[in-house]
Amino acid sequence: MGVFLGTHENRFDAKGRISIPAGFRSVLKTQQTEGDALMILRPSHTLPCVEAWPAVAFARLTEPLDRLDMFSDEHDDLAAALYADAYPIDPDREGRIILPDFLREHAGLAESPTAAFMGVGRIFQIWEPQAAQQRRAEARQRSRRVSIPAANGAEPKGRNA
Repeated sequence: MGVFLGTHENRFDAKGRISIPAGFRSVLKTQQTEGDALMILRPSHTLPCVEAWPAVAFARLTEPLDRLDMFSDEHDDLAAALYADAYPIDPDREGRIILPDFLREHAGLAESPTAAFMGVGRIFQIWEPQAAQQRRAEARQRSRRVSIPAANGAEPKGRNA
């Protein structure tokens, strides 16, 4: 299974289309199941960006809903948060998509001539380029304080060990 790597900036064309980076399209195609859209776009819960999920990864994201009472407020809230603003999308033959207006607005892209595609492993994000640059800088700074526990519960090895 491939992952989304790197940050790539692309330009919106006169019709509002933007190309998904070729490497990202390749990863999406390896994970696509026949009959499913290439990806699901949705606004991030916590960041001013658009998340792009391979359909199979989005299906895994929504699995916890099955463990909730389908008539509960919790189920309704989570279902609305996950599904109501999610858009399945397939690019055209040249790999271009049109972002729905509300997603462009959520990410601060309504007037931007370009967008930054930022790989974050299992998904990628679409950002206003300056906001993406700021996000990467903040993440690098904060990640210096993160230590990942060892898989078997042992003390982590590295700088803090």
